[in-house]
Amino acid sequence: MPHIHQKPGQHDHTVSAYIIRTDFKEPKLMLHRHKLLKKWLQFGGHVELNENPWQAICHEIPEETGYGMDQLQILQPHERIKTMRGNIVHPVPLTHFTHRFDDFDHYHTDTGFVFLTNETPKNKLGAGESAEISCFSLAELRDLADTVGDVHEVARIILE
Repeated sequence: MPHIHQKPGQHDHTVSAYIIRTDFKEPKLMLHRHKLLKKWLQFGGHVELNENPWQAICHEIPEETGYGMDQLQILQPHERIKTMRGNIVHPVPLTHFTHRFDDFDHYHTDTGFVFLTNETPKNKLGAGESAEISCFSLAELRDLADTVGDVHEVARIILE
């Protein structure tokens, strides 16, 4: 989806899925090489006008990874609000931050969720999605140059 807000200083809401594979000798973070940015990134995308962040991540994950949501376990704090009368309570994200998008005067405010799985994806990727997907241990990520800093920071927290 293209940016909704395109004027200088405006923000788009995005979502990220940090998927940790536990079926290796050590946990590994799954990343894909973004087709336009040519960098290794977490999965995710823009929150569309007709959806909330949880709905967005639930449609981005199957498209970009081939995983069914039933194959993933979301990491959540033990103590959290699970229901509220008259409201929809969403899963608690690990991250919620704003970053400048590339060299433009445009920003993304990103909501990031962490998922665990010990399975391989059961479905095919969505049409036009990046098929260059790999899993990286914490040590491998330290040597990975063509990514962005926040991927390293989040990976360090969740893999340690």
